[in-house]
Amino acid sequence: MRQVTSERIRVRYGETDRMGHAYYANYLYWLEQARGAWCRDRGFTYKDLEEQGLFWPVVEVHLRYKGEIHYDDWIRIDVRMSEVRRAAIRFEYEIWNETSNEKTTEGHTWHVLMGGDRKAQTIPDSLRELLERDPDAFPTVET
Repeated sequence: MRQVTSERIRVRYGETDRMGHAYYANYLYWLEQARGAWCRDRGFTYKDLEEQGLFWPVVEVHLRYKGEIHYDDWIRIDVRMSEVRRAAIRFEYEIWNETSNEKTTEGHTWHVLMGGDRKAQTIPDSLRELLERDPDAFPTVET
């Protein structure tokens, strides 16, 4: 079973800082984009969860910058779910600069499943099944 989903992005000029590097806060947007692709690969979207009154906020982020990313570079974000607890999920990421062929960033995020009352909820079996789904066995959801 394929565990990793990859998302390719070309770095836009507005995503760089005065030194010409990708601005650090934009990495969080890229991680979110990759997580969205990971979900679509398993047949659901954030919108599907929200329509059920479920939310999946980020409660912790850790990034280690190891290399540079610049304007117009092609990057690839590899994301995989690495741990599922009662109400929490951890994703791990690697960001590769495909232009320079180097791994530039490693990191993880923790998410807690919450209901509309903003309290942690046990991950329902139906969602666990989606999280553990083999993405090659289902069509990707297009958005």
